Amino acid sequence: MAAKGAHGAHLKVESELERCRAEGQWDRLPELVRHMQAAALTGGGGRRTSPGAALHSPDPDDYGNLLLAEALLEQCLKENHTKIKDSIPLQEKNEPKMSEARSYLSSVLSHGKLPPQYMCEAMLILGKLHYVEGSYRDAISMYARAGIDDISMENKPLYQMRLLAEAFVIKGLSLERLPNSIASRHRVTEREEEVVTCFERASWIAQVFLQELEKVTNNTTSRHLKGLQPVDYELTYFLEAALQSAYVTNLKKGNVVKGMRELREVLRTVETKATQNFKVMAAKHLAGVLLHSLSEDCYWSPLSQPLPEFMSKEENAFITQALRKPHLYEGDNLYCPKDNIEEALLLLLISESMANRDVVLSRVPEQEEDRAVSLRNAAAIYDLLSITLGRRGQYVMLSEVGDTEEASFFLLYSLPHLFQGD
Repeated sequence: MAAKGAHGAHLKVESELERCRAEGQWDRLPELVRHMQAAALTGGGGRRTSPGAALHSPDPDDYGNLLLAEALLEQCLKENHTKIKDSIPLQEKNEPKMSEARSYLSSVLSHGKLPPQYMCEAMLILGKLHYVEGSYRDAISMYARAGIDDISMENKPLYQMRLLAEAFVIKGLSLERLPNSIASRHRVTEREEEVVTCFERASWIAQVFLQELEKVTNNTTSRHLKGLQPVDYELTYFLEAALQSAYVTNLKKGNVVKGMRELREVLRTVETKATQNFKVMAAKHLAGVLLHSLSEDCYWSPLSQPLPEFMSKEENAFITQALRKPHLYEGDNLYCPKDNIEEALLLLLISESMANRDVVLSRVPEQEEDRAVSLRNAAAIYDLLSITLGRRGQYVMLSEVGDTEEASFFLLYSLPHLFQGD
């Protein structure tokens, strides 16, 4: 009976480790690692039954080092978020947590005691470390060694989806930063195509991860903590990059078809709390493309195909891998815009509603940055609304937008009638 109790406690710790790695609760990992190692010493190990796990519990020392390395690196990245965002390499001599994480990972990989799954995880984490220190070739080599292109997401723990989404976006960012001075034009073109493919895969996997994470979190909360709201998941820099790099890169290269298709797809995916702000930005971005980069004669609706002359100018190699796709909004008799102005207006009205819902009005100093972001978002949305409604001469309606919530809903529900003229 004692052995069964110890085994049950061990499985509970393993489940909690997986949950914390998925939700990014890095402060809790050291304590859980100690519990896991203590349970192993008292014979509480045994067969693992969690999805995607190896048949037997991994070596507790090396597995513990792997977990501690990930926690230390993630804490270091959170402390240096601005530098990571500005692509400023971190110096290991100035970052003791990063140095300690490297030591743990090097120990794990040199020992080679862990099952292949965990050795692969160690490589993915080390690849991220190489990137943030500016060693882009080493990051790419580490991901090639891990074989990320061949990793399946079927029956894998949630945290592995996060690791893989981040790995693909980091690989793409690393490829972008390699010098082109000695590369042939053909090789540069191949590299650019590989970058976009990495970003597209990262986007899909990140969206699936966030949808599944919210589903699991909501189920856990309703089952164990009735009446309490689940903790909001804070997007890491690399998950944010995974969500937006594909469409940003395509549009920068002038690939309007692929950029618009990517934007429309991400906007059609079922929203999670973690993607709300991202969807506001994506909707504004798509509205800007529709207004500034596409004439009404060249428009194609979300349910139709682009004009053949557009397709002949761009690659038609949209992502075709058998990836697990995120859930999309579906339904009967859905409204479909007839031109770029209608679609832009629909996007902006939705963005305005979301921005008003999440607006920060508090004047406390701690929320000054959040308040500034809210103001910038609102200003950008109303600027684009001015252009959109101005093109149809709807100045009275423009004056009503933002005055009341009812005015916004009036505009949304009367959308098909706005373009018949006064």
